[in-house]
Amino acid sequence: MILDKFSKHNGHVWNFSMIGGVKRVNLEKPDDLIYLETLDPKLWTALSCPVNNLEIDKQTLSIIDADKDGQIRVPEVIAAVNWITSVLKNVGDLLKQQATFPLSAINDGNENGRMLLDSARIILKNLGVEDGKELTVEQTSDTEKIFAGSRFNGDGIITEDTLIEPEYTALLTDILTCMGPSVDRGGKHGMTSDTLKNFIENCEKYAAWNARKDADPATIIPLGENTADAYSNFLAVKSKIDDYYIRCRLAAFDPQATEALNLQVAQVETISSRDLSGCLDEIAAYPLARVEAGKALPIVSGINPAWESAIATLKKLTVDILLPGKDSITEADWALVSNAFAAYAAWIADKDGVVVEQLGAGRIREILAGNYIDKLAPFFEQEMAVETEVNNILEVDKLVRYHRDLFTLLKNFVTFYDFYAHDAKAIFQAGTLYIDQRSCDLCIKVSDMPKHNSSASFSGMYLVYCDCTSRATNEKMTIVAALTNGDVDNMTVGRNALFFDRKGLDWDATVIKIIDNPISIRQAFFSPYRKAARAIETQINKMAAAQDSKVNADMAKNAESMPGKMVDDKPKKDPPAPVDVGKFVGIFAAISLALGALGSMLVSVVGGFMKLTWWKMPLAFIGILLIISGPSMIIAYLKLRKRNLAPILDANGWAINARVIVNIQFGNTLTHLAALPRGAIVNLNDPFSKKKKPIVPALIVLIIIAAVALFFLRRHGYVHFW
Repeated sequence: MILDKFSKHNGHVWNFSMIGGVKRVNLEKPDDLIYLETLDPKLWTALSCPVNNLEIDKQTLSIIDADKDGQIRVPEVIAAVNWITSVLKNVGDLLKQQATFPLSAINDGNENGRMLLDSARIILKNLGVEDGKELTVEQTSDTEKIFAGSRFNGDGIITEDTLIEPEYTALLTDILTCMGPSVDRGGKHGMTSDTLKNFIENCEKYAAWNARKDADPATIIPLGENTADAYSNFLAVKSKIDDYYIRCRLAAFDPQATEALNLQVAQVETISSRDLSGCLDEIAAYPLARVEAGKALPIVSGINPAWESAIATLKKLTVDILLPGKDSITEADWALVSNAFAAYAAWIADKDGVVVEQLGAGRIREILAGNYIDKLAPFFEQEMAVETEVNNILEVDKLVRYHRDLFTLLKNFVTFYDFYAHDAKAIFQAGTLYIDQRSCDLCIKVSDMPKHNSSASFSGMYLVYCDCTSRATNEKMTIVAALTNGDVDNMTVGRNALFFDRKGLDWDATVIKIIDNPISIRQAFFSPYRKAARAIETQINKMAAAQDSKVNADMAKNAESMPGKMVDDKPKKDPPAPVDVGKFVGIFAAISLALGALGSMLVSVVGGFMKLTWWKMPLAFIGILLIISGPSMIIAYLKLRKRNLAPILDANGWAINARVIVNIQFGNTLTHLAALPRGAIVNLNDPFSKKKKPIVPALIVLIIIAAVALFFLRRHGYVHFW
């Protein structure tokens, strides 16, 4: 078991670094990869990650995902590392993450390495670069081109190129027509051994079924070649004719019911004024013919117009052959006709091998006589004989992919090196969101919105969810962006933004959800004042709205109470109500007390502040600011230093094994605020700014106010006291 090796110590010395508040292993030497299986998984940053929605080649991840469950786990990562380190001469080549793979890097000192080297040379030969010395993923993944010239490619599918003889290619055409094609590694249509066997079995079933008809044609097809058409017509009229005979029997049972069983005049009256050619569906529901006790069904005249054509066909294909010379048929005759089709109906119900019916009975007999399963067996044997060789060629694709991508995965799985590096992006970072004069680099594709709804809030980050639509492909996706710097006053659901993916393609983005958390210390400092301003603004709006409603209501009330009498063509006005002096005295007294209390408080504060020595005044001012903003800043600091990306990744299918902290300093690098370019020249003369008033009159007013204040302070002894 791979997991048994974690607890073994083999003398390898691991180096760790404190990154994001967690000790993370450094993968920087070849031995770190060779001995990775001995590193305790408790020290890995992740234990599992999804195959989809990551910025790394999905095909590479699918190869690593050995059990094909859509998740890559620790044992699968270790198995991939062990395999590639065993076939490379220098394991350190993995650390370079090169896009091209030199054949000289293969360790041909073991059997597996020699096999890969031979297969790599075959690939280069098939691609027309026999003298080539290196391979790329684009070359090794182009299986259609690699196997295009191969008659056998080990996938178990034989194609037209494999079956050269016309007899065999004609058979292949019939099989593809009836059974559908299989696509081989070269991109060509062909068949598998199972498809051939299934085809032959269906031919045998159809031939056996058809032989029953040939053995007793008089019983099964009593009307010869017209039996199929006659039976189809029989089924079309059967229920209507059965209905007619039942009506006749009811008339014989109770003669008084005869009229009720026939066509009613009222029914005809409802459609008589309309174009009857468009009423055939309604007419078809009427009785087939005139109902009378024991009456035979006329098949020449006296038939419901909607059924005339079908009855005429019945007479031509069936009655004239089984009951020649008859212009009407009794119920007994109808029973004879029904019995004549019984054997045919049973035979049709037992039809088998219908998938090959389109070939015709003659071609099917020809195919069965050809004994093709035995004839084509050698082709399938040769096809499978090269399976091992071809699979080895596919192993080269695995080698080249691991050489390019495996160390990238390790840096984002064992350790989150790329996430915390200044010059790289993690494989889960989908691109950059531009919104509200900032760019957000921490953007992650959302694969499961319900999980995000339940767990993303635990990250402690300010998150913005956006629905994105590609301008190039009209593809849609949802992302979540973390805002880790700046302010959020203008951030609302419904805002539009622009998202650039890792390939540089732009997507239209719309904010659909916001998870609110502190974003910066600066925001926390101003938060109390903004909240107070919003509260005051809200109250003022409420008071203004209430006063506006009151004025409108008073005006409406006065209009309704206006007397109807007119004096000199003018409405007569009632005398004004007397002023309630006592009420106004109380109001003024209350206002005076409130203003007095407020003034006393301000005088006390200002007086106390003015009594301070000059150097204590700024300290007092700073203290007041800290009392107001300090609590929100402290709370914000405690939350900002604990921002954790792990809950967001967990919601996307990761199994994060350690904290992924986004502290204040690191967060500032993930969200970039708008800044003017270095050396930019700014014209501050804004034509739409508020015009400044002349400064001289303002200075005169300030001087007068200062003089009055100084006179007041000197007269009351404050200047002398200070």
